Amino acid sequence: MASTAAGKQRIPKVAKVKNKAPAEVQITAEQLLREAKERELELLPPPPKQKITDEEELNDYKLKKRKGFEDNIRKNRTVISNWIKYAQWEESLKEVQRARSIYERALDVDHRNIALWLKYAEMEMKNRQVNHARNIWDRAITILPRVNQFWYYSYMEEMLGNVAGCRQVFERWTEWEPEEQAWHSYINFELRYKEVDKARSIYERYILHNWIKYARFEDKHGYIAHGRRVFERAVEFFGEEHVDERLFVAFARFEEMQKEMERVRVIYKYALERIPKTQAQELFKNYTMFEKKFGDRRGIEDVIVNKRRFQYEEEVKANPHNYDAWFDYLRLVESDAEADAVRDVYERAIANMPPIQEKRHWRRYIYLWINYALYEELEVKDPERTRQVYQACLDLIPHKKFTFAKMWLLYSQFEIRQKNLPAARRGLGSAIGKCPKNKLFKGYIELELQLREFDRCRKLYQKYLEFSPENCSTWIKFAELETILGDVERARAIFELAIGQPRLDMPEVLWKSYIDFEIEQEEFDHTRDLYQRLLQRTQHVKVWISFAKFELSVEAPQRLQRSRQIYEEANKSMRSCEEKEERLMLMEAWRDLEAAFGSDEDLERVSKLLPEKVKKRRKLTAEDGSDAGWEEYYDYIFPEDAANQPNLKLLAMAKMWKRQQQVDDDEDEEEEEAEDKDEEDKEDEDKEKDEEAVDMEDKEKDDDEEAPNQ
Repeated sequence: MASTAAGKQRIPKVAKVKNKAPAEVQITAEQLLREAKERELELLPPPPKQKITDEEELNDYKLKKRKGFEDNIRKNRTVISNWIKYAQWEESLKEVQRARSIYERALDVDHRNIALWLKYAEMEMKNRQVNHARNIWDRAITILPRVNQFWYYSYMEEMLGNVAGCRQVFERWTEWEPEEQAWHSYINFELRYKEVDKARSIYERYILHNWIKYARFEDKHGYIAHGRRVFERAVEFFGEEHVDERLFVAFARFEEMQKEMERVRVIYKYALERIPKTQAQELFKNYTMFEKKFGDRRGIEDVIVNKRRFQYEEEVKANPHNYDAWFDYLRLVESDAEADAVRDVYERAIANMPPIQEKRHWRRYIYLWINYALYEELEVKDPERTRQVYQACLDLIPHKKFTFAKMWLLYSQFEIRQKNLPAARRGLGSAIGKCPKNKLFKGYIELELQLREFDRCRKLYQKYLEFSPENCSTWIKFAELETILGDVERARAIFELAIGQPRLDMPEVLWKSYIDFEIEQEEFDHTRDLYQRLLQRTQHVKVWISFAKFELSVEAPQRLQRSRQIYEEANKSMRSCEEKEERLMLMEAWRDLEAAFGSDEDLERVSKLLPEKVKKRRKLTAEDGSDAGWEEYYDYIFPEDAANQPNLKLLAMAKMWKRQQQVDDDEDEEEEEAEDKDEEDKEDEDKEKDEEAVDMEDKEKDDDEEAPNQ
């Protein structure tokens, strides 16, 4: 619409020049250009000063200026000077956060602008924002590491007194192999702080860098032999004391480019033999990559094994008593190295004896000896050397303080495998004589049992019981041995000796074994006698129940009566027992007996003897004597106890009264419900009668109305 309206407007005609004569004063083009230039050089008067009197005017001024800067940026974002002017203006107003935001936006536009990074860092340093400045410098050298101006922020760290931080910056700089001036700056920095040794090491690295550059120069121009000679001269120049892994890595890469794979492999191995393991990480990495690309499987495994071996060497050097590291190291060398090398590592490992004679410190150490002996026997198959290892280990252990039964048993088993039975018995006999232990006796007895030497087993059991008479399992095993051999009287005598001991670790197991033994022999009178003797020592409920079940299991005409009699005796003896749960367990077992084999009268009689479960409360007291509240618990009241105690009688009568009250209440409720029902029925009948009367009246009215009409 606008274009149409403009087209309809009248276009003014151009005025025609009436006087076409030449001007009196002619002006040339040169004169016009000169006048224009002179006007540009004229000094314009300064703009009028604006006085700001209040905060509102200041905010308007800031808004106007920011709008102008933002407009300039919007017109052309790539002009970094606009960004810098904007940020400097914000900085002049002490708006550091806004200036920082502007610089960050500018870096998003052009992060490779050197001046922008420098201005940004300068602003942070002027405002004493040291950590912000460090962050900016670090980002700058990460993105643009080849710009030397950024690396000189080390001067800022030195001015702040952060010598370690300054040295770290220089170290990062030298990793990029900079120009000569960077190395000299680093050296001068160390000399300013009298660090001559560090300056010397920097010089060595600088010279190494120059050697590598020289060799690359020869390689670049095609002089392969000259480049190789440069590397060889460098290796000779530095010698074995000042070797550096970077020189060998560069040398190996040079040979790899020339397809000299054997030379590369020799260089890597030569370097790994001479460079400390902690300083050869990059060398290992490159060697592994080379073998993966050009080597076979064996070569790759050799590299990995060597790397792990060097790691284990460093670990055991740092802590010779780290037996876990020794185990890993030995496992590695056993899978790859020769027998002599493995023996050397084993000898080095067992030489690190624990400094304290305590068994817990020796547990891991003794397994080094065990593995050593097993290696000699199974891998090397040298029985004589295996025997020497076992004997050396047994001589080393301080048997007066502690011993290791596992070592004695392994030695005896080794001698048996070598068919040297006297040596095995001699070793175990020495072990029992020097340091008797349960495990040693058990192992020796098991050995003789396998050899069917029963007389020796009897002697060993006798010594074992002299050493540990309270061990019930030993008595049981000894009796089982005699039972298997058919000597029942001897087994019974062993059981009698066992139960007569004043102190036993598991007497209930021993008595049970003795009773089971007599039951197996079908000596029921002996079994009853054992139960009676056991009940004289303990009145435990399980003993009574077991006795009753035994009598029930014996095939006899009076077995039920005997079992019932035992339950009655148990009930009488346990009336004074404080553990009412045990008595309840007894009564339940008796009830199950009567339910299975007795009559209904007997079952009812026993059921009346069962206790009543009652919920009670008791007061709790804390450790400091203060009141800790109340707790609820369940108690069992037996009929005999209720009859003997008046308060229990009173409680029973109260319960009966309460029960009777509940019955009476239920009867009253039933009567009230019946009365209510009768009343409701009567009301329904009256209502029905009323409805019938109303219906009759209505019918009579209808008849009266119909009569006149008829």
